[in-house]
Amino acid sequence: MRLSRAGEYAVRCVLYLANRPAKEVVPRWAVAQAMEIPEPFLAKIGQQLARAGILEILQGAKGGYRLRRSPQEISLLEVVEAVMGELFLNDCLLRPESCSRSSHCMVHRVWEKARDQLRQTLSQASFASLLQGETCFDIPHGETQEASQKGPHQGHKDI
Repeated sequence: MRLSRAGEYAVRCVLYLANRPAKEVVPRWAVAQAMEIPEPFLAKIGQQLARAGILEILQGAKGGYRLRRSPQEISLLEVVEAVMGELFLNDCLLRPESCSRSSHCMVHRVWEKARDQLRQTLSQASFASLLQGETCFDIPHGETQEASQKGPHQGHKDI
């Protein structure tokens, strides 16, 4: 299993929003710029995260993204699977009917155990716990809010 670019960008987006004050609305361009995500790609990822109940998209002049739930309630697994679908290591795990040997395959159980361990590890990693460690950015709370009031090309710190 390899984390797709969409999966990586989704994690960056949620990590950024999780580091903002609760209920703060952050313009999409601000998230895209701060986390180095192409804005059109972020728009698509944002829709997927919204459908999964992870973030809320607000329209209008003061619109943008905000988390629907607290960072403690959102797992790394949930975000990755929102954009990539269910994680699996081999087709036989996703579609057992695709392999006639699944019931007696010696490797099938190993793939299954590895997938289960990966899913367990990712499900135990909340975004709140991720923020307690080192992050890939260092932005004081409120900086994006101030920058978003100035517009897309003013007031942004290079990250």
